[in-house]
Amino acid sequence: MQVTPELMMQYMLLLRNKGVRDKRVLHAMELIPRHPFAQGSFSKHAYDDAALPIACGQTLSMPSVVGKMTQALEVGPRHKVLEIGTGSGFQAAVLSQLSRRVYSVERHRPLAQAATKTLNDLGVVNVTIIVGDGALGLPDQAPFDRIILTAAAEDPPATLLAQLKEGGIMVLPVGQSDTVQTLIKVTKTASGLDYEELEDVRFVPLIEGIAPRVHR
Repeated sequence: MQVTPELMMQYMLLLRNKGVRDKRVLHAMELIPRHPFAQGSFSKHAYDDAALPIACGQTLSMPSVVGKMTQALEVGPRHKVLEIGTGSGFQAAVLSQLSRRVYSVERHRPLAQAATKTLNDLGVVNVTIIVGDGALGLPDQAPFDRIILTAAAEDPPATLLAQLKEGGIMVLPVGQSDTVQTLIKVTKTASGLDYEELEDVRFVPLIEGIAPRVHR
């Protein structure tokens, strides 16, 4: 797919109109093409503000949602970020442009493999994708400056909050899987946790464990 300057201009305008105003985030999303993360015939819709289906019953999130979640995370160039739910790898790729290191956990092995290949093809070198149980996080790499979940939990998981540095930020959708969820921002302070509700969203649910391999 050819990404013309006109298409990119429309894409950036769409993101701004949807509330993505942070210049660093917009620049990161301009640097990372979205169509390599879309599958098959859906790639022609990659720059629409739409969620697109990918393998394993998962989705490539709307670019405006990716932008606003990234904006809320307030990622700095020295930060180490944990992402739960790699999916296509698009969110991790955007985060890679803003942070020192991204660790991303995916329960579906085929998605992890495909995302790794896409990131390698794009020359992204500071993202590590691990097949694992996202609900457990990555205690061996903790603590993290920032944590982002791209799957909805009923509450912010205590296991992941424990892996967040003091002063760190977690952004995640919270709510039952069959209802509208709320995107929240959690800041870990010396005296506890501060919560901020951002907007209503819709994500797949956070599921514990590693997805079983499919034998054909």
